[in-house]
Amino acid sequence: MRQTTLRQLRTVLAVNRLGKINLAARELGLTASAVTLQIQQAEADFGTALFDRTRDGFRATAAGQAVIAAAQSIDARLNQLADDLLAVRESGRGIVRFGAVSTAKYFAPALAAAFMAEYAGIEVRLRIGNRASVITDLAERQVDVALMGRPPWHVPVQSFLLGEHPLVIIAAPGHPLADARKITKRRIAEEHFLVREHGSGTRSSLELFFADLPGRSDRLGREFGSNESIKQAVMAGLGVAFISAHTIATEVDLRRLVILDVADTPVRRQWFAVNLVDRTPTPPMAAFRNFITRRGHEFLPAVVRLD
Repeated sequence: MRQTTLRQLRTVLAVNRLGKINLAARELGLTASAVTLQIQQAEADFGTALFDRTRDGFRATAAGQAVIAAAQSIDARLNQLADDLLAVRESGRGIVRFGAVSTAKYFAPALAAAFMAEYAGIEVRLRIGNRASVITDLAERQVDVALMGRPPWHVPVQSFLLGEHPLVIIAAPGHPLADARKITKRRIAEEHFLVREHGSGTRSSLELFFADLPGRSDRLGREFGSNESIKQAVMAGLGVAFISAHTIATEVDLRRLVILDVADTPVRRQWFAVNLVDRTPTPPMAAFRNFITRRGHEFLPAVVRLD
């Protein structure tokens, strides 16, 4: 085990993430045979197989998962060390790795840009994904600070409130319920919903919204991979959707979408910035957290007719 190198560990991480030798080789800038040799040497050093070779690709064994967890911690610590050393050498300089759920893509880039304008020596690297992938990135220390609608319960984090996050139900202007008032939850549940994929925070909120209607959460509706595709489908008259009010301001202003007057909506959530409890903040991280607390609410898009 003492002979294991950082190159071997990074090769293990790449093969685990991508599942194929050729894909890992392309990412690492190595030949496929060199990647295969690195995996074989790592397995020899650890004295056990790290991967099962399946027809669909490489799948980590139980031993492999333990090695991968350790390798992720080592890689994250080395990345943090590089940031720490840069901050020590050059006061006011460094990098913040910022993760944001896909619903936040409508304002997270502007927030990051404003921070970099105020702290000219600090670079923000933004990664956007659904809630599940952002939480995974946070837990694996691939991001320093994450922006989401609800802090994870299974990962120990510190949370910093950004502002209110209202969720509404939308339809095309020509929908039969577009001009209706006080639509009951039971009535709206009869509509065909267009929903985000599993792992999305918006989908989880819709499941909670329908929790008091037995069986409704088991058949939510047709899945889409992004808010943009959902908005386009709603505008085309394919159904209604439960969505963040921060994603639809332009379409509502242009009367391409309408917010339905449904009981118990808007569902009012909050936006939070979170970081791992056991993560020692670098000066750039501390500056970024302070910026979010102080000015983050300024970047939330305007919303219309919520009550």
